[in-house]
Amino acid sequence: MLINKKIFFEDIKNNIIGVDEVGRGALCGPVVSCSVLLKKEILKFDLVNQIDDSKKISEKKRIILSNFIKKYSNFHFGIASNLEIDEINILKATILSMKRSLKNFCNHKNEIKIDGQKIFHHNDNTFFIKKGDQKSISIASASILAKTFRDKLICNYEKEFPEYDLCSNKGYGTKKHFKAIKHYGLTPIHRKSFLRKFFIQ
Repeated sequence: MLINKKIFFEDIKNNIIGVDEVGRGALCGPVVSCSVLLKKEILKFDLVNQIDDSKKISEKKRIILSNFIKKYSNFHFGIASNLEIDEINILKATILSMKRSLKNFCNHKNEIKIDGQKIFHHNDNTFFIKKGDQKSISIASASILAKTFRDKLICNYEKEFPEYDLCSNKGYGTKKHFKAIKHYGLTPIHRKSFLRKFFIQ
């Protein structure tokens, strides 16, 4: 999908808050959401033109863009743990993480754009945008920050659970990850509700 650059950049001029999440389909770790309000000052820099859907950007570039976005934005993360996911289900946990990320923007009157289909009502100035990380620079920026944050968190878990190759798979269901689960069992960060078909304990 080609990005309409004019529409893509309008969110900065209009002070739009963008929201996106990562980690819904992972076997372990939290789901992480991020809310971002980009400063108009960011438009002065050529690097802004490289902001895109986080899935289309290499890990090395995501880290560079994440540091850049943080410098020229107000942003907040919201996390729902694997225990919360198991307790209330992944959809409700995703909503919870999004609401937590928006909590520090509660006094703002800005329009909010959230990636994906509508899954909850926040306020009348909030809109859900399908494939929003390809249409909104605010959502794309949120996706980059959320993914970079979560990836780093999961890589840190690898120090505690080296057998699961977490830094490579970021908690998702690779063959090596499933093989480790079958051999070593579940860790405290695994989502038991996601693994009932593969492991019963």
